Parts: sequence; structure tokens; C-alpha cells
Amino acid sequence: MIKVVIIGAGNVASHLYRSFSEAQGLEIIQVFNRNIDHLNFVHDSEICISDPSKLKEAHLYLIAIKDEAITALAQELNIKTGLVTHTSGSVSMDALMKFENYGVFYPIQTFSKNMPVDFSEVPLCLEANTSENLNFLKEVAAKVSNKVFEVNSEQRRALHLSAVFVNNFSNHLFTLAQEYCQQNELPFGILRPLIKETVSKIEILEPYSAQTGPAMRNDQETINAHLAMLDEDKQKIYKILTESIQKLYGKKL
Repeated sequence: MIKVVIIGAGNVASHLYRSFSEAQGLEIIQVFNRNIDHLNFVHDSEICISDPSKLKEAHLYLIAIKDEAITALAQELNIKTGLVTHTSGSVSMDALMKFENYGVFYPIQTFSKNMPVDFSEVPLCLEANTSENLNFLKEVAAKVSNKVFEVNSEQRRALHLSAVFVNNFSNHLFTLAQEYCQQNELPFGILRPLIKETVSKIEILEPYSAQTGPAMRNDQETINAHLAMLDEDKQKIYKILTESIQKLYGKKL
């Protein structure tokens, strides 16, 4: 049985806890967070601790906290055995180099505490300081996911940036569209089938080939009409995205 300690109480930590708890061959022996009240997602309160000096020996430690806190916490932890990893997409693996065995266990997914996720479909990107540690991480990852990848720190940062484009920026555009619908007394739900079709289409087509719309067609009349309907802030976003599309496809501005 592989003994695991989870460090953190946020969205990633809570989903790791649920996934690892259900996996065969993995045992979560502790969950650490300075504010123990935030560990309400843990079924067994006896494994919850708030004092880092009380961490037990384990085979794997998963640090799932805010990126900016990883380095400082790592310096505070006194872990002599086991493999210490963090789950960040942007923090270097070297943030954990004080430990003899260290690596990265990065799940590429957006997590919300009360939204269930099929972890078996979550891509896990792994990195470790030795081939032996990497093989161990692959063994663990295969118990919770069908999508396991070996990536180095530079590739992981590139993935994280790409994820911001496809997830964070797209969701922001959904939010702006929802606001605009509300301003015009329209239910945002009318657009949900379009959103679903846009996403499902790239399961078959490359995003480049799936592009449609007035910018792609160089429909300047429609573009100007849209700009006239928007406030100054949204005009800036519309113009930037329109120009980006037209530049990519070689359309004249």
C-alpha cells in the first residue's frame, strides 16, 4: 500500500483527496492545513493536522497550495523520507530541491470544490529529479488517471499558459457574454448549445480549421455594427480578438 500525505485544503487538494481515497493501492494517512476547519472535505477527522511538525512518514507528499506559498512552505517542512511533489503548473520543480526526492504531480483541469470531476480523464503531467522517482509517480498516477504524461518544467509552464487561454480566458468571455445578455434581457442559456458545439467540434477538427465568424469572413460591416453596440472596454477586447483572427488567417484589416 502506497501511503500518501496531502498538504492543502483548496480545490485541487479536495479533488486529490477524493480521487486518491477511491483508488486501489493508495492510502491517505494525513491531510495537513494550517486552518484545520478548512479540511471539512476529509471523511476521517483523525487524519487531519494543522501542525507541519507532526507530518508522518509517507511514500508520497502532495503539496496542493497556492503557487506563491510553495517555496516558503517547502523550506519549513522537515521531510526526510518519501517523494515530495507539488501540483503547480507554473512553479519550478526546483522549489522542492531541498528534499532528497522531489517532483511535480500536475493535473491539467479546472477544479471547483463542489463540482465532481472524473479524475480518470484528467491529464496528469509528471516530473521528478530521478528516473526512479519518475517511475514511482507514473505508478501512482496510473492508479487515478488514464492520461499520464512525462513533461519537463519548461513544457509544463507552456501547458499552464495554454490552459489559461483555453480555460480562464474563454470563461471570462462567457462571463462578458452573459453580462451582455442580461443587459438586453436575454437568457444566457440560449448560448449554451453554441458553447457546447464549439467545444465538441475541436474533438474532430483542429481549432484553426474550426474558426468561423465575421472576423474570419472579413465582414467589416458586421464588425463595425458590433463595435457600435459595445462600451469602450468591450470594444477593446472585440478589436484585439478580431485583429488576432484576421492576422492569423491573413485577412486584410
